[in-house]
Amino acid sequence: MKQIKKIISTVLVSVSLMSFAQVNFGVKANLLYRSDSPSWTSIKNGATMVYNDKGKNSAGYNFGVSAKIDTPLGIFVQPELYYTTFKNKFTDPLTNTTIEAKNNRVDLPVLVGYNVLGKMLGIYAGPVASYNLSTDNQWNDFKENATKNFTVGYQFGAQATISKLVLTARYEGAFSKDQREFIDNNTNTTVRYDSRPSLLMFGVGYNF
Repeated sequence: MKQIKKIISTVLVSVSLMSFAQVNFGVKANLLYRSDSPSWTSIKNGATMVYNDKGKNSAGYNFGVSAKIDTPLGIFVQPELYYTTFKNKFTDPLTNTTIEAKNNRVDLPVLVGYNVLGKMLGIYAGPVASYNLSTDNQWNDFKENATKNFTVGYQFGAQATISKLVLTARYEGAFSKDQREFIDNNTNTTVRYDSRPSLLMFGVGYNF
């Protein structure tokens, strides 16, 4: 009986908070850069590379829509939907051929965060589900055998909101691999690789 009362109380509190929640919708776009790890050194080096290259040598980009659901406690939930495209290079050790694999996918991050300075600065983290849209690609003598499958990763980062402008920086890692294969048409040998690298994302958005 006590457990039922606790559940009912939790539901009532949640409904009460959601009734006071504010929802903002927006559009966002990010530049993507490969990163080795979520360490501060790797993130700092990636940010330096972005600044020095002035965005010219990005690994890719994405764009999409987002919703930010703010609660009175400062906690927010932020689901997003992106179309993401980037390239991933690797070298076959047998033929010494560098292959440039193209990746196109749909990403669905669901982030939970906290407003640190009112709504001007927020930090967040959460899972991201990705659906691979890539089809078979040809690269020199290699043909890609890409399957349309789901992979799961995670993101964490921060965002600053100035009026309706949103500036974001986040890191994306992977819980599961996106295993791909390139088949050499001449030797019929197979090269396997993981096409879901860790990424640094720097972006801008606009709230309606």
